[in-house]
Formats: sequence, structure tokens, C-alpha cells
Amino acid sequence: MKYYEINVAGLKRALPLCPVNDELYIAGFVIFGDPELTVACARELLKKAPEYDVLITAEAKGIPLAHEMARQNGDSKYIIARKGKKLYMTDVFGVEVHSITTMATQHLFIDGKDAEMMNGKRVLIVDDVISTGQSLLAIEKLVEKAGGNIVGRMAILAEGEAQERPDITYLEKLPLFNANGDIIG
Repeated sequence: MKYYEINVAGLKRALPLCPVNDELYIAGFVIFGDPELTVACARELLKKAPEYDVLITAEAKGIPLAHEMARQNGDSKYIIARKGKKLYMTDVFGVEVHSITTMATQHLFIDGKDAEMMNGKRVLIVDDVISTGQSLLAIEKLVEKAGGNIVGRMAILAEGEAQERPDITYLEKLPLFNANGDIIG
């Protein structure tokens, strides 16, 4: 297996190169199980974060980041856009997502109480990696449906075209690779 070494938030990590198809590989960045990295990235993102009232992320890889950002900022709650409707959720609404890391069409849902929490509030969207921007777009639609005002879009890493978007704040660029492990973008 080939790896890409990255330095983010003052920490080095070796990321495995994973095939999206025969010609495109991405570096697998996962903060699950890495509290040192999660804490450091949350700290650095909060230094760049705009004033906000509510944090939201998509299930699942953004959860540790949103949790740690909320903890460090003293927020009492954050919102998770869920991949499936849960029994405890009421007045649920959702949107479709087409992500680079998932082959099938997915959906994201939020609870009516979470929607109320965002209504008229400044909402900060956070995720681990933004690549095609499809997950981000889905969350934006949920926030807009709920009546929230998006004040920022943040990620630990920006990959591919996301690196050029002026509306995304991120800590480091994450290149794309070919099957030989060469950087292609």
C-alpha cells in the first residue's frame, strides 16, 4: 500500500492511498480513534472560525471534529445531519447526497428540533474533508430549509476543486493521486 504523509495542525500522519476508480486515488484521512489529531484540528479551526450560534456536520466522520470544536468553544450542543431517520426524530426532513467516498446515493436528515435550533441563527458547517462539495451542498440545503444563516464552511482538509473555493476555510490541502501514487491535483 502507498501512503501520503501530511502535516496538519502541527501533527504528522501517513494516509493510505485508496482507489476511487482505476485512475483516481485519494488519501484516506480518518480522525476516528485519533483524539490527538481531533483536538489539534478543532483548536486550529476555531482560531479561524467566524462568530456562530450553531455547529452542524454530516454523519459520520465529521462528528468527532464537531464534538471537539463544540467542547473547546463551550457550546452546549451541535447538530448532526444523520444518514438515516432515527426513531427518536420527529418532523424530519432530508436531502440527497452524492459523495466521492460513497458509491451509492445517500440521504441526510435532521430532526425538527434541530431545525428549530438553527432557525434564524448563524450556522457554521464543519467536516473533516471537503472534496467535490456534494456533502457540503446537502448540509447547506438542510440549513436553508431550517431557516438558518450559513456564516462559514470549514474543514480540516480541502481536496481537489474544493481547494480553490473561496467560501471554504480549511487547514491544509489534500492532493489527488493516480494509481502510481503520483500527485495529479
